[in-house]
Amino acid sequence: SKRETKMRKLDSTKVRPLKSEQLLHIEDHDFALRPGFGGSPIPVGIDVQVESIDSISEVDMDFTMTLYLRHYWKDERLSFRSNKNKSMTFDGRLIKKIWVPDVFFVHSKRSFIHDTTVENVMLRVYPDGNVLFSLRITVSAMCFMDFSRFPLDTQNCSLELESYAYNEDDLMLYWKHGNKSLSTDEHISLSQFFIEEFSASSGLAFYSSTGWYNRLFINFALRRHIFFFVLQSYFPAMLMVMLSWVSFWIDRRAVPARVSLGITTVLTMSTIMTGVSASMPQVSYIKAVDVYLWISFLFVFLSVIEYAAVNYLTTIEERKQLKKKGKASGMYSIDAVQAMAFDGCFHDTDVDMDLTAFSDRCEENETRARAASIPNLDTTHIKRKRSLKGNVGRIILQNNHVIDTYSRIIFPSVYIVFNFFYWGLYL
Repeated sequence: SKRETKMRKLDSTKVRPLKSEQLLHIEDHDFALRPGFGGSPIPVGIDVQVESIDSISEVDMDFTMTLYLRHYWKDERLSFRSNKNKSMTFDGRLIKKIWVPDVFFVHSKRSFIHDTTVENVMLRVYPDGNVLFSLRITVSAMCFMDFSRFPLDTQNCSLELESYAYNEDDLMLYWKHGNKSLSTDEHISLSQFFIEEFSASSGLAFYSSTGWYNRLFINFALRRHIFFFVLQSYFPAMLMVMLSWVSFWIDRRAVPARVSLGITTVLTMSTIMTGVSASMPQVSYIKAVDVYLWISFLFVFLSVIEYAAVNYLTTIEERKQLKKKGKASGMYSIDAVQAMAFDGCFHDTDVDMDLTAFSDRCEENETRARAASIPNLDTTHIKRKRSLKGNVGRIILQNNHVIDTYSRIIFPSVYIVFNFFYWGLYL
């Protein structure tokens, strides 16, 4: 026996246990088995302190959270004698040699234990065998979001904890201090959300092959900031709709002006809608912002269609008037605005024009005007300018189509009613 003892001392492959391990009698027990194996399930208390919510991703439908996860249980195999009844604290090196709960995060995509400057793990053992095991973890988990009210929505997410190997017959997870087991940092804030509440709850999860498991839930509600989307989406859409109404006050014969305005507002609305869709997941249902942007796009589109109808009906009306006023010599009497549409010159009174030689007469009038004296030219220019200032408003009003008149009232009224209904429904 003395020889065997001497051989053991000389065997360099044997590692002598640390003093702390000797005190805890680690080598005297099989820590592969849970405490109280074969008896009632071991209760494991949990409490969580949320340090921060790092990000919320609508596209990936997940969130990232950093938290302190603490486990409490009793393992009599780790009890030791202490005259002053003080606990012993260890780092992560002892974790691999004793039994610890195998808690994992359900629906997590990725997670890690912080390891700067050393691994953020703490183990505290009390003389009676009670154990505190604490970790600092960052976890990214799924959050099943509903965007039907986006961006006026409130999202409810949860982080779920569960034992991976031990079902309810072997391990019972519970919140250590009830609802007070979940605490948060007072300075937690997000750029796009208000954090309305944090709450803790528990339940059971069933797996057909392994049975029932205790599951703990960290629930939190997020309400989205609306001001960002008002500036980026809603307000520009309102401006484009109102800009399209300017067309109703432009002369119906100013085709380039009204068509250019209509096409510009339609393209701008398309750009706004594309920008909003690019930052959102491709869901198969209609969102609240889609309703507003598509209705606004419809108003802009209808303003273009309105002018197409006005222009078409104006052309038909003028053809009928020309036929009624037609003379046997082929001369037509048209009003001043119609003459302005043909030759680009302003006329104070109705004129009789031969359409076949209309351009020649305009050139002849211009030649006579140049041949006149300088005082007469100035006098004529002043009179025409005054006449134009006094009659331009009357000309525009007289030559507006009845559709333009009704559109000035109907379009703004319907859009205002739509806004009241939309914001009353979703807010």
